[in-house]
Amino acid sequence: MEEKLDDDYLLWYDVPVGKKQLHPDFIVLHPSRGLFILEVKDWKLDTIQTVNPSTFTIITDNGFKEVQNPLQQARDYALAVNKMLEKDPALVEQEGDYQGKLIIPYGYGVVLTNITRKDFNNSELTAVFEEHLIICKDEMLPSTDAGEFQQRLWDLSAYNFGNRLTSNQIDRIRWHIFPDLRITAKQLSLFDIDTTTEEPAQPQIPDILKIMDLQQEQLARSLGDGHRLIHGVAGSGKTMILGFRCQHLAQFGNKPILVLCFNVSLAAKLRQMIVDKGLGQRVIVRHFHGWCMDQLKKYRIPRPNPKEYQGEAYIEELVNRVILAVDAQTIPAGTYDAVMLDEGHDFKAEWLKLVAQMVNPETNSLLILYDDAQNLYGEKRDKKFSFKSVGIQAQGRTTILKLNYRNTEQVLGVAYEFAKEVMQPTTGEDDQVVLVEPASAGRQGAMPDLIKLPSFQQEVKYLAQRLQQLHERGTPWNDIAIIYRFKFMGDRFFQDFQTMQIPIEWVNANNDSRNYNPAEESIKLLTMHSSKGLEFPIVCVPGLGYMPKENQEIADEARLMYVAMTRAIDQLIITCHRSSEFTNRVKSALSKVAG
Repeated sequence: MEEKLDDDYLLWYDVPVGKKQLHPDFIVLHPSRGLFILEVKDWKLDTIQTVNPSTFTIITDNGFKEVQNPLQQARDYALAVNKMLEKDPALVEQEGDYQGKLIIPYGYGVVLTNITRKDFNNSELTAVFEEHLIICKDEMLPSTDAGEFQQRLWDLSAYNFGNRLTSNQIDRIRWHIFPDLRITAKQLSLFDIDTTTEEPAQPQIPDILKIMDLQQEQLARSLGDGHRLIHGVAGSGKTMILGFRCQHLAQFGNKPILVLCFNVSLAAKLRQMIVDKGLGQRVIVRHFHGWCMDQLKKYRIPRPNPKEYQGEAYIEELVNRVILAVDAQTIPAGTYDAVMLDEGHDFKAEWLKLVAQMVNPETNSLLILYDDAQNLYGEKRDKKFSFKSVGIQAQGRTTILKLNYRNTEQVLGVAYEFAKEVMQPTTGEDDQVVLVEPASAGRQGAMPDLIKLPSFQQEVKYLAQRLQQLHERGTPWNDIAIIYRFKFMGDRFFQDFQTMQIPIEWVNANNDSRNYNPAEESIKLLTMHSSKGLEFPIVCVPGLGYMPKENQEIADEARLMYVAMTRAIDQLIITCHRSSEFTNRVKSALSKVAG
């Protein structure tokens, strides 16, 4: 079908459909010709013993077996999909003879890969199969004319409405039949799929659908085995693809699946969603240093003495002891059927090498997500660095995601304009680090706000009043984040908001975000570093006038600010009370994007 169908066809093979997880062999969608369901059978004539309209008896390696008539099976799938789509007013005719019916035709058929048309016509199959609903072996040869093959497909439907689907209507169809592609206000909502109920309730259909684009879907479904590397800009759906992959792999294998990231609060958010959907028995989610601590404890290896090692030295020694123990086989390698690594840009070379060693060589499943623009921890790669040098076989298996889906065009435009001096795209081999320039998916929204006030205390007061107003208008508290640069800011917001009885969760209190609860109805207060990987409909960034921090590289501070700004899904509010290089940059960015 890939060879014989034109480029405007969409084709899916063995993908679960709807919340009932139906499994037709092939689904074909054409903007003008409609939707087709195909069941494929490799039976030979002598495989089939008896036939009737409802069941077939076939010979298998284990003896005789009774199976459903595949044409009836294809018809049942097609009717189920049609029923599902007809519930969406945007996908049915609004007037005329076909009012209330689907806006496109649908068809179904059976593909017989080992039976020719002549043999079919001379067999008893003609009693239970309508001739035009069958595609035979000799009708899909390499020499078959593409036009003739497509006509065979079109003949599966008795109708040709003459209408052509818009791209929005195609997305609506994909949204309904593949619920695992849906993106709600939080990208990780792909875990909101519930396949346990016999008759699932019809979800509320939003006016504007958010769904994986075709590139993301193709990537998520076809990652395959082996080592895979995804370079993606902020908001490009990297973590969503990781979650999709995680759900898929959890159905197979015996050993656990390991998901690692650098950010403690991101790990907490991922872990909660994994546990909520019953995947906690198969999937382990940890921040990297927590996982290292787990390994030392599990295999009874002494942890570093805090009196002897402090700060960064403690962290380095912690990881080093795990590396040495793996080299000595005290900690076994290959203990996970799959390892998925978010925030790969924050991992040192020796950490990446350690992670790669933990993959079961039989499955060899390793996925690394990377965005060098969000590298906040000083692990700058040498331009000649290659993933191969740390045991990651990514050549020929690298994908680049440029489209940002998280932010509105206005938020992304201002953030990129602000930081573009440190965001210049780089190129290299697919085994090397590259920096990708983001492109907006085109979603529109309000321009970010830059509010200047008399003092930092007035910034706190202003944001308290504005966030209370937003909540009174229906914004949940946990849709809001305050992302700050310096600890005194966190102290002031936490104390004052508590005094004003505004629910607030200080994610970074005492530098510990392990108890972060994304679902708690409270504003999230967190540092710029810990915000990485997270997203919120409304983001506030106070105290801009204090940046860039003295004695810090301006480029590093700009990356921090870029990360903070791109956490905002819909609305970005920045406050300041004094001028600085960064306030001037934001003013300039706002002017250029608005102008």
